[in-house]
Amino acid sequence: MDKRTEQQAGVLYAAFSYILWGVLPVYWKLLHHVNADEILANRVFWSFFFIAAILVLNKKWGLFTGTLRGLAQNKKQLAALTVASMLISVNWFMYIWAVNTDQMIEASLGYYINPLVSVLLGMIFLKERLSVLQYLSFALAAIGVLVMTISYGQFPWIALSLAISFGLYGLAKKLIKVDSAVGLALETLVVMPLAAIYIGYLMIQGTNSLFASSLSTTLLLAGAGAATAVPLLFFAKGAQRIPLATLGILQYIAPTLTLILGVFVYHETFSTVHLLAFTFIWSALILYSLSRTKMAAALSVKWKKEKGLPM
Repeated sequence: MDKRTEQQAGVLYAAFSYILWGVLPVYWKLLHHVNADEILANRVFWSFFFIAAILVLNKKWGLFTGTLRGLAQNKKQLAALTVASMLISVNWFMYIWAVNTDQMIEASLGYYINPLVSVLLGMIFLKERLSVLQYLSFALAAIGVLVMTISYGQFPWIALSLAISFGLYGLAKKLIKVDSAVGLALETLVVMPLAAIYIGYLMIQGTNSLFASSLSTTLLLAGAGAATAVPLLFFAKGAQRIPLATLGILQYIAPTLTLILGVFVYHETFSTVHLLAFTFIWSALILYSLSRTKMAAALSVKWKKEKGLPM
């Protein structure tokens, strides 16, 4: 396969993964009668076994066990893995809860903000330098968040929680250099025992939905593992084949689909204030995307030279 065909395949893989993530709220809505904590526990529990089966089929189980042994001897990577597992669990819980409490619009806002949060975290923790356009994009995004906060008298904590938890998760993942499928198996393995204990506790209490509710509910809870892992596997295939800048533009497919679902399918209120706030956020993302282009990089270098700033 030549490079052009390889990149085209990568775009299709990545776009499909973001489409799946964008419509995933429909899946969680089918489980609206189940508490978010039980959905999360099942999502973690079944994700591990689904991805473990994928590893066996792809003959990567040896790689998984070898990586696990290596992590046991590397405390820094083990700590990063544990933190990443906790952060993605928090992110998953917040997202499921937001969707099933009719707050998909704010959830989509969180994933629009996420790329900017990731860049900010890179600046703080990895000492990455920002361009003028990136600073301006942060200012516009901050105004958008401020508009919602002042207009509703309530900080958009769901959006910020989703953006920050996923941004910190990405930061932790930078410290763990492993195969993507192996990484997901390791992350779910860390929290899977807690999920299993919680599912067992619900069964003892007689408040579980798994195996105790309708067959469709049980199948949906068990299928949460596949619903979680499949988009990630397609994403990994795409990310390996296309430039990071292309991947960055495609990532807006998911929150856009979630926003459309929230407004037009589930009839959540999208007010003038929402429109104003989102306009600032979208403008910030346009500037951020422009800042990733070669032309913007060249202009930034020229500007820094003229101002005598460090490169």
